[in-house]
Formats: sequence, C-alpha cells, structure tokens
Amino acid sequence: MSEKGYTTPTPIQNLSIPHLLSGKDMIGIAQTGTGKTAAFSLPILQNMSASYKSPRPGKPRVLVLAPTRELAAQIGDSFATYGQFTRFKHTVVFGGVGQGPQVRALSRGVDILVATPGRLLDLVDQGHVRLSGVEYFVLDEADRMLDMGFVNDVYKVVDLLPNNRQSLFYSATMSPEVSALARKLLTNPVTVEVTPQATTVERIEQFVFFVDSEDKNELLLQLLRGKHLECVLVFTRTKHRANKVAQTLNKNKVPADAIHGNKSQTHRTKTLQDFRSGHLRVLVATDIAARGIDIPDISHVINYDLPNVSESYVHRIGRTARAGADGTAFSFCSADERDFLRSIEKLTRMDIEVAEHNYHSEKARNATGDEAKPAPRQQGKPRGSSGPKRSQGRGKKGEGKANKSKPMQSTGVRPSQGKSVNKVSSSTGNRSNRGGSKTATKNHSASRSPGHSRGRQ
Repeated sequence: MSEKGYTTPTPIQNLSIPHLLSGKDMIGIAQTGTGKTAAFSLPILQNMSASYKSPRPGKPRVLVLAPTRELAAQIGDSFATYGQFTRFKHTVVFGGVGQGPQVRALSRGVDILVATPGRLLDLVDQGHVRLSGVEYFVLDEADRMLDMGFVNDVYKVVDLLPNNRQSLFYSATMSPEVSALARKLLTNPVTVEVTPQATTVERIEQFVFFVDSEDKNELLLQLLRGKHLECVLVFTRTKHRANKVAQTLNKNKVPADAIHGNKSQTHRTKTLQDFRSGHLRVLVATDIAARGIDIPDISHVINYDLPNVSESYVHRIGRTARAGADGTAFSFCSADERDFLRSIEKLTRMDIEVAEHNYHSEKARNATGDEAKPAPRQQGKPRGSSGPKRSQGRGKKGEGKANKSKPMQSTGVRPSQGKSVNKVSSSTGNRSNRGGSKTATKNHSASRSPGHSRGRQ
C-alpha cells in the first residue's frame, strides 16, 4: 500500500475490510470506480498471509468470478500489484484466446484464480482446475452476470465449491433477481452499501442533445472538433453501430476504434492500450465490452445511443468520474429514444440539461407515445433477459430551431452571442420543480460552455 501511495481508504474499503478480515460473508453494493477491488483483494491477501501454503497445480485458494475478460484482467492486475511483496501466485483465465498459456500457468501452481465463468467451467471439465480447496470466493459485478445470462454457469461453479468458505458478493445494483442470487450463495452476510447512484451522477456535468438519428454522426464530429474533448468514450447500443461510428470518425481524421464481443481478445487488448496511451482519441464501445474498462483520464462520455436499461446510463457516465473526479457526459436523444431519457431522469431524480446545437430536433424533444419508442424490430432486450447465453470461452471468440438552452462553445456547435440563456429541463410541458424551493429556470452567462469539463485541463 505504501508503494502505491495509499493513505486513506475509500468508503467501501473503510466499511468492508473489517468484516472481511473477520471472515464474514458480505454483500457490497457499490458503483464502479469506488475502490471495491482493493476492498476485497487487500483483506484476502492479509488473511492468506497468516497461513501460507505452497501453491498447488490447478487448485486455487481464492476464486474470483468476473463477467468480462477486461474486468478479469484488471482484477488480476490488482492482485499482482497489491501482492507484489508476497509469494502468492495468481492466474487469470478467460475465453477468446487460446487456453494453452492459461493451462501451463495453472500447472505451475496457483493461489489466486480470476476467471470468467465459461472458460473456468471448460478448464474444470478438462481436469485442469479443481475447486475443492477454495477458501475465498468473490462474485464481482453480479448484476452484469445476470444481464449477460451467466446465472446458470455461476450456480454450476458454486456447486463445485466447498461449503466451508468465505463468500463475497459485489453488485452496482440490487434488483430482486440479484438479491435472490445473493441469498443462495451467501451465509448470514453483512451488507455494505456506499456511493448511491445519485451521488455519482451529481458529480458529472450532463447535457442532452435532441437530434434526429440521421444527424448524429455530424453532431458527434462537431463536438469532437473541440480541443478539450481529449479522451472520449462513446457508447452505442449495438456492435454494428459501434463499428460504423468508429469507421466514420477515422474517415474524418479522428483516431478511433471499437471494442465489443465480436472483437478478438488480441484486438481488444491492443485497442485499450492504444486508448490509454493516447494513440486513440476516441473509444467506441457497447455496454458489456466497456463494463471492465478502468481508464482514469476519460474527459468525456458520449452516449451516441441512449441505453434501453436506465441503470446502464449511470454505469456509462461514471466512467468519467472515477475515484472522486468530476466529469462531463453528453447524451444524444432521437425521437425513438425519448422514453429512454424519461426513464433515466426518473432513476437519477434529475432533469438533464438541454444543450443548444445546430442539429436540434423539436420532434425528438417532444416525442410521446409510440414515436418515443424504438420500432419493435429495433428494440433489443438486455443481455440475459431471454435466458442463459453462451459463456465466455465457449465456442466462438468473444462474446431545426434552437431553443433557449445551455449554449455550446469551442465545439463547432452554435453558441448564443452576447445573450444570457436559460437552463431548462428536458421534460416537455409543465416542468416540475424537484427541489421544492427553487425555480425551474435559472439564468446563466453565455460564456460558460457545457463542453468544457471542470478541472480536466
């Protein structure tokens, strides 16, 4: 910890580490970027140090299950960092790459195994992994496990674990389904809940851009002409659109690439390295592919498509508010996404500020009824909603007229000249005042640009 310069624990670390050191099962409810990986890895390493055992081939003492390759790799890196002055050996296994190097690593002995469910079960079936010696079991991002349809695989893994173990269960949200899973896996758990969703959201400057679908590319390019949008994460709802957006950006001399489940692990790893190093200015991603990304210097998140699951909005924009930093999020909203926006505002209990721009669409802003929803053939279900899906590692690789609203400057989007402008709710009709004593409209100077993130220069 001294080597990393850690001096003060984050809230989840402060609340959970004493429980974990005492051996209790625990449910941890926390958003990404709150320090939860250190919250479970540090006490596990501490407890293991009290009873050192030589690492055994294919028989780990610690098992951490993660829903995505990227998250698994990050957790593995964390154990390597925090345990660098110990003798413990860790291995990470996931699908989308050849299993040969993973099998060889396991055969040399392993104390800590971080895995995605599908590849783990493959290796168990082949006799390369035995789980009878697991003392600590961690299920990370349980809500995403359910979203991705891995619940049956999780149960298969748990059936292979000894009853005498400590189990830790982490999730950003606790739906009834996630709570049911926790009850089946844990014994008399304590619950630690930190960083409510609104807390993360309130630290982020958020703006909605009402725009027709066919104008989204031009709007994105105009925003990216602003020099302060330096390290940008763009979200789409589909893999196909992620590819198309990345292609459009590159054709317009904006260095970009896309990651999603159809990309090879080699491609995904290289793309993330290029993004972290600054060789890529824009990373385009789907929700599932981005869930395991941990890049602390993202200046802006842009929702090219609004998510059809409101909680995903919080996960997305939280990427630009890591470790207590502020951030900026732009959301494009076409007419058929209007109800998605209403659901997001209901969840976050706030009205997202409307930004003025050259492609503003009153149709999108005022859409109601059927026109405010995607056509049935376009609206997909959240992953996992139709039952279990193929797990990681099994089979193929991967998995008009402007309104008075906040003006844009330095991004190619039309600012108001010498005028004061109004901060308005994105709701239509009579806008309710959520704060009670405050009025629904505030005057602001036109010199402040929503495209300029606070303290990020």
